[in-house]
Amino acid sequence: MAQFVKKDDDRDEEAEYSPFLGIEKGAVLQEARVFNDPQLDSRRCSQVITKLLYLLNQGETFTKVEATEVFFAVTKLFQSKDIGLRRMVYLMIKELSPSSDEVIIVTSSLMKDMNSKTDVYRANAIRVLCRITDGTLLTQIERYLKQAIVDKNPVVASAALVSGIHLLQTNPEIVKRWSNEVQEAVQSRAALVQFHALALLHQIRQNDRLAVSKLVTSLTRGTVRSPLAQCLLIRYTSQVIRESSMNNQSGERPFYDFLEGCLRHKAEMVIFEAARAITELNGVTSRELTPAITVLQLFLSSSKPVLRFAAVRTLNKVAMTHPMAVTNCNIDMESLISDQNRSIATLAITTLLKTGNESGVDRLMKQITNFMSDIADEFKIVVVDAIRSLCLKFPLKYRTLMNFLSNILREEGGFEYKKAIVDSIVILIRDIPDAKESGLLHLCEFIEDCEFTYLSTQILHFLGVEGPKTSDPSKYIRYIYNRVILENATVRASAVSTLAKFGAMVDSLKPRIFVLLRRCLYDNDDEVRDRATLYLNTLGGDGSVIETDKDVKEFLFGSLDIPLVNLETSLKNYEPTEEPFDISSVPKEVKSQPLAEKKAAGKKSTALGAPPASLTSAVDTYEKLLSSIPEFSTFGQLFKSSAPVELTEAETEYAVNVVKHIFDRHVVFQYNCTNTIPEQLLENVVVVVDASEAEEFAELATKPLKALPYDTPGQTFVAFEKPEGVPAVGRFSNVLKFIVKEVDPSTGEAEDDGVEDEYQLEDSEIVAADYMLKVRVSNFRNAWESLGPDFERVDEYGLGPRESLSEAVNAVINLLGMQPCEGTEVVAANSRSHACLLSGVYIGNVKVLVRLSFGVDSAKEVAMKLAVRSEDESVSDAIHEIVAN
Repeated sequence: MAQFVKKDDDRDEEAEYSPFLGIEKGAVLQEARVFNDPQLDSRRCSQVITKLLYLLNQGETFTKVEATEVFFAVTKLFQSKDIGLRRMVYLMIKELSPSSDEVIIVTSSLMKDMNSKTDVYRANAIRVLCRITDGTLLTQIERYLKQAIVDKNPVVASAALVSGIHLLQTNPEIVKRWSNEVQEAVQSRAALVQFHALALLHQIRQNDRLAVSKLVTSLTRGTVRSPLAQCLLIRYTSQVIRESSMNNQSGERPFYDFLEGCLRHKAEMVIFEAARAITELNGVTSRELTPAITVLQLFLSSSKPVLRFAAVRTLNKVAMTHPMAVTNCNIDMESLISDQNRSIATLAITTLLKTGNESGVDRLMKQITNFMSDIADEFKIVVVDAIRSLCLKFPLKYRTLMNFLSNILREEGGFEYKKAIVDSIVILIRDIPDAKESGLLHLCEFIEDCEFTYLSTQILHFLGVEGPKTSDPSKYIRYIYNRVILENATVRASAVSTLAKFGAMVDSLKPRIFVLLRRCLYDNDDEVRDRATLYLNTLGGDGSVIETDKDVKEFLFGSLDIPLVNLETSLKNYEPTEEPFDISSVPKEVKSQPLAEKKAAGKKSTALGAPPASLTSAVDTYEKLLSSIPEFSTFGQLFKSSAPVELTEAETEYAVNVVKHIFDRHVVFQYNCTNTIPEQLLENVVVVVDASEAEEFAELATKPLKALPYDTPGQTFVAFEKPEGVPAVGRFSNVLKFIVKEVDPSTGEAEDDGVEDEYQLEDSEIVAADYMLKVRVSNFRNAWESLGPDFERVDEYGLGPRESLSEAVNAVINLLGMQPCEGTEVVAANSRSHACLLSGVYIGNVKVLVRLSFGVDSAKEVAMKLAVRSEDESVSDAIHEIVAN
């Protein structure tokens, strides 16, 4: 006898059982022949359709022939009177999306169902017809759809309204003719009908600001009964308030009383929507916030997790801008630290960390300690970031917070979590001088048991920079040398470098450092031994004559002015002889980086809160490279270097890109060239630049490239002079000129005689954005107020018609070349207004902040208000000139 097992029995082999397990398209298509049976089995047909729908939703594709056969077979099922099967037929037709010539086959059946006495047939037929129909057929059934919108049956009315929302994307002119019927449906007593009607009516009128305002005005008088529709109305009201605030300078908010009144609604979703809308108002005051905070505080003690989560998440956002307004909720939020829902508990803690006062820090830390072991790493990282911010806010509490970070650093956790803690400790050491010694000791204790090589090497590097500056550097030596004894080769090598830095900076430690470095000479790893030998020689520990202290520190702490790729290539090509390797023979020219490598480099995270190494080294390398060229050495400090701009198409015989180097009175074009033809050697390579469309620029110097062998990047330079401090712009045409010499493939030697040739390149441009550095500010409001209104300039501009508000915002950001702050570069979908905050440093190292306010009308004409503050009046004027021109 077969053994029967209960459905919910815990059996491993049935843990992932699926009724669709192992089904194949071919077998299901064979089963679909059941649709052609004279005596239809409704249950069997429904099962086959279910399988077909499963295959389609899993991404299975049907060929044109297969789809057509299934479609025609499904249409035969209209003869069945089974309601369940009919609904499956509707679903199948929608999913198959038949072509225009196939739609005709089912149109008559669907129109018959649309006028059926069975309401379920009518509603579903409307949905299917509107899904598969085109504009021609839509005009034929428009009368039926209008009638369906005001139908007494809410299922039918909702189906027609939802279909209208979808059709508005493809046939807007037809749907807009239904305004009267939709307006009538807004007054329906059925909750879903009113909700769908309001959504459709707003979409019909969304490009007419006055019409939307009238709609909101009429509905805020109390004619909306559906809670869902009321939530929509609150969102539309918030949009009207935002748009009106751009043009209303009096400070009054229309419809604020409506939002406040919604806080007393009987539906919880309406209360929350209103509270959230009030907290998100632009420039909301503490008085306006108070009633919203009050209802959110009540939700914190709700028995429903979703309400607690919604309330604490909203309060968390409010705490970023109005921490004092949220302090009244702190007692309620403290009770949420032990909430079973870890997301709620995490939000409660991070909110408390933002709103807590200095006296409550110790008590809060005790509560958090018990909580940390119960949450996942992703939540722990959020808490660590909040603790770091709290410590910077209350620096006198660094001991408590540093001890907390040190304790959790010793607990179990993944790499990202441990890195977040280490980064936080490093930032606190840098920003709070009193925290330096205790913080460094905490890091030393951590690397004793650190399982992550990357973190160990980064901590050792940081220790080598900060440790020698403390009052007692000797106490760190033991921790560092332990790494030489106990760790893997990578960490041991890093520890050797750190010991050398202590020896260079602290004279009293030199004898001890020499002893430790000599021990490292017997290490079993080449890298460790080589470093020990190098540093002993550099510091004089091997009895040799040492260089000056300045040279030693420059060697240990300075940046390498030679591209590592070039150094690696030269070392590989070096053949051991009596002559030692000469590092001065390594070319200093920067090799152009392939696009794929740039993308890969951009994805790598930066260590210990430092800027990306690739960017820092690129700027340093560019500056040292240009200063090493006599023609450019007097140009002064480099202000900015652009990203490479391609001047040739991919896979052409010569690849050229240009980097623009901006100085105060000069611009240098660096042309990175690559010869992709093995049989050619290019000599006397130069780019001839025509500046006839850049009248303010005068060519000053050219540095040609002597030789350009196959697949070896090289650089040629052209320098221009421009008026000092003026953001001169212009277009430059470029022609690559050179002498071509044929290369013998067998010997690799080039012929003596060559032929002059040239290659047309794309034009390059100097634009206004080239004179601006993108610099982020952590708190825009504070930065704005610190600059003051003395050099503030405000004006309004018309930007003309645009495809979208987002396009206009991006165009202005790109024009100015500034850094968007606080995520304001993102524009909400269908938004009619937007505010954007930008920061940067203008040429001459002048700090600049910009506030942009955008608005768009029904004709997609965009208007913009531009407010600029800077440290120099002329710079504020220059930003306006850039936009005006």
